[in-house]
Amino acid sequence: MRFHTRKWVKPEDLNPNGTLFGGKLLAWIDEELALYTIIQLENPKVVTKHMSEINFRSSAKQGDIIEIGIDVVKFGNSSLTLKCEVRNMMTRETIISIDTTTMVNLGADGKPKAHGKTQIEYVKNRLS
Repeated sequence: MRFHTRKWVKPEDLNPNGTLFGGKLLAWIDEELALYTIIQLENPKVVTKHMSEINFRSSAKQGDIIEIGIDVVKFGNSSLTLKCEVRNMMTRETIISIDTTTMVNLGADGKPKAHGKTQIEYVKNRLS
């Protein structure tokens, strides 16, 4: 799994229990998955269609640094299915794992559009 993003847990990210608010973490994950998909499919119009079971396994507190990891599960005709794991860099524990999230590529009309991709592409290879 490739870990792409780190986030610093700040006071505004906490729930009343003093730990990272799950909704904030899910927003960070959704944004990271969208950005990854936009880069892979070379289209800024993508949406989250489905997220499998979300398994919170541990937490983070103020001052902790977390990192978000993503792997591609499969390329569909108009979609990209991703796996995600978030871990706490301070405790080395997995905070959350999501087995599959399906992101859909959209056309100008807002409907699913075939993307023609079949494998992960790295931006550095596109520039050569």
